[in-house]
Amino acid sequence: MSSLDTVLARGRAAAKARMRDTVHLYSQAPDVFDRSSGNTVPGAKTTLYEGRARVKPVAQAGEDTEASEREVRLLEYEVSLPWDTPLPPGTRVLPGMRVEVTASRDARMVGLVLWVTGTQYGEQATAWRLTTEDRT
Repeated sequence: MSSLDTVLARGRAAAKARMRDTVHLYSQAPDVFDRSSGNTVPGAKTTLYEGRARVKPVAQAGEDTEASEREVRLLEYEVSLPWDTPLPPGTRVLPGMRVEVTASRDARMVGLVLWVTGTQYGEQATAWRLTTEDRT
Protein backbone atom coordinates (compact mmCIF):
# COMPACT_ATOMS: atom_id res chain seq x y z
CA MET A 1 0.00 0.00 0.00
CA SER A 2 1.45 3.36 -1.05
CA SER A 3 1.56 6.41 1.20
CA LEU A 4 -1.24 7.95 -0.90
CA ASP A 5 -3.41 4.87 -0.29
CA THR A 6 -2.72 5.14 3.44
CA VAL A 7 -3.70 8.82 3.52
CA LEU A 8 -6.86 8.12 1.49
CA ALA A 9 -7.85 5.27 3.82
CA ARG A 10 -7.47 7.56 6.84
CA GLY A 11 -9.39 10.36 5.11
CA ARG A 12 -12.22 8.00 4.15
CA ALA A 13 -12.44 6.65 7.69
CA ALA A 14 -12.58 10.21 9.07
CA ALA A 15 -15.25 11.22 6.53
CA LYS A 16 -17.30 8.14 7.40
CA ALA A 17 -17.06 8.92 11.12
CA ARG A 18 -18.71 12.31 10.43
CA MET A 19 -21.67 10.65 8.67
CA ARG A 20 -24.23 10.72 11.48
CA ASP A 21 -27.42 10.99 9.41
CA THR A 22 -29.27 8.15 7.71
CA VAL A 23 -30.66 8.59 4.20
CA HIS A 24 -32.66 6.78 1.54
CA LEU A 25 -31.43 7.42 -2.03
CA TYR A 26 -34.01 6.44 -4.63
CA SER A 27 -35.44 7.01 -8.08
CA GLN A 28 -39.17 7.39 -8.53
CA ALA A 29 -41.33 6.55 -11.53
CA PRO A 30 -43.72 9.24 -12.76
CA ASP A 31 -46.96 9.74 -10.84
CA VAL A 32 -50.06 8.11 -12.32
CA PHE A 33 -53.58 9.54 -12.33
CA ASP A 34 -56.19 7.03 -11.08
CA ARG A 35 -59.41 7.86 -12.93
CA SER A 36 -61.58 5.74 -10.65
CA SER A 37 -60.58 7.58 -7.47
CA GLY A 38 -59.68 10.91 -9.03
CA ASN A 39 -56.35 10.91 -7.17
CA THR A 40 -52.78 11.01 -8.33
CA VAL A 41 -50.84 7.94 -7.20
CA PRO A 42 -47.10 8.40 -6.60
CA GLY A 43 -44.87 6.36 -8.89
CA ALA A 44 -42.97 3.33 -7.61
CA LYS A 45 -39.69 3.99 -5.79
CA THR A 46 -36.50 2.09 -6.61
CA THR A 47 -34.01 2.10 -3.74
CA LEU A 48 -30.38 2.70 -4.71
CA TYR A 49 -28.91 3.14 -1.23
CA GLU A 50 -30.01 3.22 2.41
CA GLY A 51 -27.53 4.00 5.11
CA ARG A 52 -25.29 6.55 6.73
CA ALA A 53 -24.56 9.96 5.25
CA ARG A 54 -23.65 13.52 6.09
CA VAL A 55 -26.19 16.14 5.01
CA LYS A 56 -25.09 19.75 5.18
CA PRO A 57 -26.35 23.01 3.72
CA VAL A 58 -24.06 24.57 1.14
CA ALA A 59 -25.52 28.03 0.69
CA GLN A 60 -27.27 30.12 3.31
CA ALA A 61 -29.36 32.00 0.76
CA GLY A 62 -31.35 30.00 -1.74
CA GLU A 63 -32.58 30.88 -5.19
CA ASP A 64 -36.19 32.02 -5.56
CA THR A 65 -37.99 30.51 -8.53
CA GLU A 66 -41.51 29.84 -9.67
CA ALA A 67 -42.91 26.32 -9.97
CA SER A 68 -46.50 25.50 -10.84
CA GLU A 69 -47.50 29.11 -10.33
CA ARG A 70 -46.09 29.33 -6.82
CA GLU A 71 -42.91 30.80 -5.48
CA VAL A 72 -40.36 28.29 -4.12
CA ARG A 73 -36.91 28.70 -2.65
CA LEU A 74 -34.20 26.30 -3.81
CA LEU A 75 -31.75 25.60 -0.98
CA GLU A 76 -28.58 23.70 -1.87
CA TYR A 77 -27.27 20.79 0.23
CA GLU A 78 -24.31 18.48 -0.09
CA VAL A 79 -24.96 14.84 0.78
CA SER A 80 -21.82 12.82 1.48
CA LEU A 81 -22.03 9.03 1.29
CA PRO A 82 -19.28 6.52 2.07
CA TRP A 83 -16.77 6.53 -0.80
CA ASP A 84 -17.23 2.80 -1.41
CA THR A 85 -21.05 2.92 -1.53
CA PRO A 86 -22.20 0.19 -3.91
CA LEU A 87 -24.95 0.81 -6.46
CA PRO A 88 -27.05 -1.80 -8.26
CA PRO A 89 -25.21 -2.99 -11.41
CA GLY A 90 -25.62 -0.65 -14.37
CA THR A 91 -27.05 2.16 -12.21
CA ARG A 92 -25.83 5.75 -12.09
CA VAL A 93 -27.18 8.51 -9.89
CA LEU A 94 -28.83 11.07 -12.15
CA PRO A 95 -30.39 14.50 -11.64
CA GLY A 96 -33.98 14.16 -10.44
CA MET A 97 -33.30 11.21 -8.15
CA ARG A 98 -34.09 11.91 -4.52
CA VAL A 99 -32.50 11.64 -1.10
CA GLU A 100 -34.74 11.45 1.96
CA VAL A 101 -33.27 12.01 5.41
CA THR A 102 -34.67 9.16 7.53
CA ALA A 103 -32.72 9.75 10.76
CA SER A 104 -30.67 12.61 12.13
CA ARG A 105 -29.59 13.99 15.48
CA ASP A 106 -31.23 17.20 14.24
CA ALA A 107 -34.87 16.04 14.34
CA ARG A 108 -35.87 18.94 12.07
CA MET A 109 -34.06 17.26 9.17
CA VAL A 110 -35.96 13.97 9.38
CA GLY A 111 -38.33 13.71 6.43
CA LEU A 112 -36.42 16.28 4.36
CA VAL A 113 -36.53 15.25 0.69
CA LEU A 114 -33.70 16.55 -1.47
CA TRP A 115 -33.51 16.40 -5.28
CA VAL A 116 -30.19 15.33 -6.81
CA THR A 117 -28.77 17.96 -9.17
CA GLY A 118 -25.30 16.47 -9.64
CA THR A 119 -22.78 13.95 -8.39
CA GLN A 120 -19.02 13.95 -7.96
CA TYR A 121 -16.94 10.86 -8.65
CA GLY A 122 -13.23 10.63 -7.93
CA GLU A 123 -10.69 7.94 -7.21
CA GLN A 124 -8.92 10.16 -4.70
CA ALA A 125 -12.02 11.50 -2.92
CA THR A 126 -12.67 10.77 0.75
CA ALA A 127 -16.46 10.56 0.27
CA TRP A 128 -18.95 10.34 -2.57
CA ARG A 129 -20.70 13.70 -2.74
CA LEU A 130 -24.11 14.45 -4.22
CA THR A 131 -25.21 17.99 -4.93
CA THR A 132 -28.87 18.34 -4.03
CA GLU A 133 -31.54 20.95 -3.48
CA ASP A 134 -34.50 21.32 -1.20
CA ARG A 135 -37.38 22.43 -3.43
CA THR A 136 -39.83 23.43 -0.70
